[in-house]
Amino acid sequence: MYGLCSHPKHSFLVYEFVESGSLKMVLNNDEHAKELDWKKRLNVVKGLANALSYMHHDHSQLIVHRDISSNNFLLYLDYEARVSDFGTAKILSPDSSHWTSLADTYGYIAPELAYTTRVDAKYDVYSFGVLTIKVVMGKHPGNLLLYSSSASTSMSDDQQILFKDVTDQRLSPPINQAAKDIVSTMKVAFACLKDDPQFRPTVQQVVQVLSRQSLPLPSPFSTIKLGELFG
Repeated sequence: MYGLCSHPKHSFLVYEFVESGSLKMVLNNDEHAKELDWKKRLNVVKGLANALSYMHHDHSQLIVHRDISSNNFLLYLDYEARVSDFGTAKILSPDSSHWTSLADTYGYIAPELAYTTRVDAKYDVYSFGVLTIKVVMGKHPGNLLLYSSSASTSMSDDQQILFKDVTDQRLSPPINQAAKDIVSTMKVAFACLKDDPQFRPTVQQVVQVLSRQSLPLPSPFSTIKLGELFG
């Protein structure tokens, strides 16, 4: 935020202008979505991961955003990313319980909210996983989320998911290193979608993996067998 103006008749908040608008707007526009190639999409995911890592691990206090979605993720003309809309965010103290009402965008809500309203950083991690898959697919993953809980177990033939089914059809299929990076990114995303928050990675771990995608994935990411997901 650059500044504010408080006046009896008019009040303004002045923010930096982000030219390309929200990630949701870009993905919903065919022309703009095609400009967002695989390299740019991978950078978008890394940008969000870095932002969340700062909020969760590098800020003086833990900040849980609670509404990570494509609508609250803004892009510059060069597709550099910014996280926005902290209206539902909470600053948490270490080693204490934090309870909340429903605030997240539908489709990005972590499953634990069905039985608890306790907030911690793993709540954002789940939403990050959903958003990462959306960046790759070009749309909300929908029923694909149902596979996340069984991602580390064997799947029958009729459950196999083809690589082409989880990549945006508006782009040419990724090849060579781009294809490998997309697969490892999806593996990270599925690790973030574990039903039990304790088994999800931290965003700090996600950043470390995404920054060295050409290397073998460490645990807990290696427990997910993407070969069973991508036939």
